[in-house]
Amino acid sequence: MSVQNLIIYKLTSLYDILEELDLDLNFKIIFANSEISLNQKIKNLNDYLIISNKEHSDINCQFVLDNKPINIFKLVEKINIEFLKLQFNSQSEVKVNNYTIDLNSREILNKETRLKLTEKEINTITYLSKSNKPVSIDELQTKVWSYQSDIETHTVETHIYRLRKKILNTFNDNEFIISKNNGYQIK
Repeated sequence: MSVQNLIIYKLTSLYDILEELDLDLNFKIIFANSEISLNQKIKNLNDYLIISNKEHSDINCQFVLDNKPINIFKLVEKINIEFLKLQFNSQSEVKVNNYTIDLNSREILNKETRLKLTEKEINTITYLSKSNKPVSIDELQTKVWSYQSDIETHTVETHIYRLRKKILNTFNDNEFIISKNNGYQIK
């Protein structure tokens, strides 16, 4: 797991207080006193939260501390909750080619166009996207549908057909899931 970085933006006294508690916190504390300093600090960071006393529309991943005074334990709890939210949101998006799959809302997005998907459709796409070779129908039955491979069923083919049709109708993409002799693939 990467280090969580808490950037205190223009709140010197808060930085001083949290700096004293540094050993008891599970995040690294960084201070930024200007926009230039802030931009330099976040340039090389992946996992960060910026805490400031007012909302800045041009800043992502921020927590606004506008109710003062606040109990320090409550503040640390709120900061940890914000880090959990950021982690949850970052894990909920999967990139597949030109598409983004939002696992929370069960949608696939391309630019501004969204398409609602079922849980099985999402599971199928994510499973296919992790493989760099065609995935057989038997493997999809076992891994996505939890069926035994000796059962005669066309569930996979039917679902893939419907999913490809939805993608074609919404995104005009006929090449998203490709049929091969030995299975299906997302390239």
